[in-house]
Amino acid sequence: MTSRDSTRRRRAPFAVLGAFALAVSAVATAPAAVGSPDDDALAGLSEAELSAPATPSAGIPAEDEIVRSRNVQLVKNLPKEAPFTASTTNSDLAFQGDYAFQGNYDGFTIFNIKNPTDPKVVSKVLCPGSQNDISVSGDLLYLSTDSSRSDDSCTSTTQSATIKESWEGVKVFDIKDKRNPRYVAAVETDCGSHTHTLVPDERGKNDYLYISSYSPNATFPDCQPPHDKISIVKVPKRNPEAASLLSAPVLFPDGGNPGVPGTIATGMTSATTGCHDITVYPAQNLAAGACMGDGVLFDISDREQPREIDRVQDDANFAFWHSATFNNEGTKVIFTDELGGGGAPTCNETIAKTRGADGIYDIEGRGDDRKLVFKSYYKIDRLQGPTENCVAHNGSLIPVQGRDIMVQSWYQGGVSIWDFTDSTKPREIGFFERGPLPNGAGGGTWSAYYYNGYIYSSDMAKGFDVLKIRDPRVHGAERVKFKELNVQTQQGYRE
Repeated sequence: MTSRDSTRRRRAPFAVLGAFALAVSAVATAPAAVGSPDDDALAGLSEAELSAPATPSAGIPAEDEIVRSRNVQLVKNLPKEAPFTASTTNSDLAFQGDYAFQGNYDGFTIFNIKNPTDPKVVSKVLCPGSQNDISVSGDLLYLSTDSSRSDDSCTSTTQSATIKESWEGVKVFDIKDKRNPRYVAAVETDCGSHTHTLVPDERGKNDYLYISSYSPNATFPDCQPPHDKISIVKVPKRNPEAASLLSAPVLFPDGGNPGVPGTIATGMTSATTGCHDITVYPAQNLAAGACMGDGVLFDISDREQPREIDRVQDDANFAFWHSATFNNEGTKVIFTDELGGGGAPTCNETIAKTRGADGIYDIEGRGDDRKLVFKSYYKIDRLQGPTENCVAHNGSLIPVQGRDIMVQSWYQGGVSIWDFTDSTKPREIGFFERGPLPNGAGGGTWSAYYYNGYIYSSDMAKGFDVLKIRDPRVHGAERVKFKELNVQTQQGYRE
């Protein structure tokens, strides 16, 4: 999500866990049960029938009504628990073994998902600091802070933008004991940490974190333009207390895309003042940067010095390059356009199918001559209501050998499962969504990721959803098992 707190910045001492609640607009209600057809009930159905709605469509669903395709089932919903309430927003997800980790603007929750049909809360850590973008690596958990705090503790308070001495950056927790995570380090970074990307070194001794941040408001002291860089944090895995800022390389010495003024209605492109998100594919020494006005392909053979291979822009249709996903072969990249910053209704008849969508790019050529070549757009075709924030957001591959299939969040547009094996003809093969939230509230699913047989969705308001897709087109995916999954750190797979 592209929104940032309107407060900011600078430096104060490290401290320990405590209690404070940061209010963020969201709505929570009780879970709704959904009937689940078994495999026999789906046997013999055509692909079109599997992808069709489970019940006849009557247009936009009613408030909180659940609609889905025949092949997708809601297995379980766990509403937010105190201290994370209706006023706090859920964010991203990470996975390790039998555990799922869910960020929240006020901290994070650890779930035991050994039985995905009955997940259990293991622990909750209160540590305010939006967005609390999250990743895990062995016994370590990383948490991004992108709002000005009075200090780097978990008892910090929101800091006014007029106060220069405040803190933002990345926090490090020891999660060896899942029931009692321990806060061990913090590293301050310029302009905070909107998101971060875990980049393991080849020897496994260090974790590198590529910290993405950007400058939407030049009044913030450490976000003064030009801010065309990322921060690289180095964490020695055996001594995480020694985590430190390694460097802050400038990625756009030419300033990047200058932007095109306009509105959601008239069209616009964000000027590049940093990156929103970077996805790495370590086995292929590649990274894809979604950097506001630019989509970038990087060589990361030297983890400490990412090097640009190619850069693309789409001023006609892409307002804000938000995130990226490689296919398994590393021959394609999906870039998302977060038109409206995640808070606007852009999945309606007034917004073109080419805007607020995914852009599919093939990677053509070899070595330093590789190019990002545009092929097509993908956007859900289920129209959303005038109060429903909806735009392309976070997703992951479903590990099907020989096909390119992705599950993806669309905020109140729900969860979409789509096939882009043919880059020029992407198509949806399954979906799950809820009707508009009451009273026109914003919310919806922030992230939807496939992990070891199930789809897990972090719903900003509704909590933690577990979904199952039953469809021959994803056959074999359930046999692919990951020990750890941080979606922005892609791993190759084989059945």
